[in-house]
Amino acid sequence: MLQDLHRQLIEGQADVPRVGSVVELESIPLYAVLDSDGTVVGPVVPYLRGLTLNDNRPLTIRSYAYDLQRWFRLLWFLGVPWDRATEAEASALVGWLRVAPNPQRRRRDPNAPRPGSVNPRTGKPYLAAGYAPRTINHCLTVVCSFYAYHRHYNRGPLVNPVPEAVAQRRALAHKAPDGEVPQFRRARLRQRVRQTDPRSIPDAMWDELFAAMTCDRDRAAVLLYVSSGSRASELLGVTPGDIDWAKQLIYVVTKGTDDREAVPVSPQALTVLAAYLDRIGLPTAHEPVFRALRGEDRPLSYSAMRRVFQRVNERLGTNWTLHDLRHTAANRMANDPNLTLAQVRAILRHSDLATTGRYLNARVEELFDALQAHYNRPRVQRTFAAGYDADDIKAVFGA
Repeated sequence: MLQDLHRQLIEGQADVPRVGSVVELESIPLYAVLDSDGTVVGPVVPYLRGLTLNDNRPLTIRSYAYDLQRWFRLLWFLGVPWDRATEAEASALVGWLRVAPNPQRRRRDPNAPRPGSVNPRTGKPYLAAGYAPRTINHCLTVVCSFYAYHRHYNRGPLVNPVPEAVAQRRALAHKAPDGEVPQFRRARLRQRVRQTDPRSIPDAMWDELFAAMTCDRDRAAVLLYVSSGSRASELLGVTPGDIDWAKQLIYVVTKGTDDREAVPVSPQALTVLAAYLDRIGLPTAHEPVFRALRGEDRPLSYSAMRRVFQRVNERLGTNWTLHDLRHTAANRMANDPNLTLAQVRAILRHSDLATTGRYLNARVEELFDALQAHYNRPRVQRTFAAGYDADDIKAVFGA
């Protein structure tokens, strides 16, 4: 019976009920996983508490809690106790996630583009309906870490249900940030993640995107994004005290850390930002400068800024995202001959130089222009100095 359930999950003939929930707590471990009866799942609590005490970010704790929720939903469906799980359950988890639809990507508009299709204007594919390979691998990493934690305290199964690549883990533990990433075979059940070049917005389409912004707030935001390379959440947290007008800098809290770092921005971005702040008035010292346009005065949220892009995409027939602005900034900087790769890395705040190096590529529009010039270049006509007999030239050089 259990083997039949495994097979049905892997073949997409069964779905795991979406029972239980993740709730936020006012104390450590910040988040908890609840079962269908609203009872806290006991084994998850000490693990998340350990992550919190190890100084992980709250969003990391939240992400790990949702991954463990998926795992326990599977175990509840199969009727397997958490401390009796084997690699067979891990295989069923991967099989289920490979075929199950991702509820966060559910489309309500019947006229929306088909999931996985390619936008004809941008050349970017739309998100597929299921779980991405990175999401599946992250879930396996969390479950593996969960059982490794309990094994350290002599709890749970002796053999981790999720296979590990021990050689790869040891090599990466001693890799220098600027060193090359060694190549290893993937561990069992790990999904292949395709490496694609970062896609930036071409200059002509950037002009079109900027012209579609309807207010100074949105224009200032996209100019700051594309000139500083800041991430979406980083820029939305900028306060009046984080802007150095004289030095043309803004200070952002880098994602994943509490480090407040200076990032240069363009004079045009600061000019539009000044016009926006002159119209709405300067917020208090510790309030973000980007505010909601409607309703009560409140900071502009990530979802609201994303909705701005969604409306522009609907108008232009594109599918650009906020993160594409960071890719655009990185591509422009990395391919600027006046900037070194180390300087670009410092501006983008990459931990690995190889990440910055991914932006060293020829842009499609630049290739098109170069090829057009090549095709339209007149053919070189061979000429010879005067005084030579035509028959001699033909005999030596051919017809």
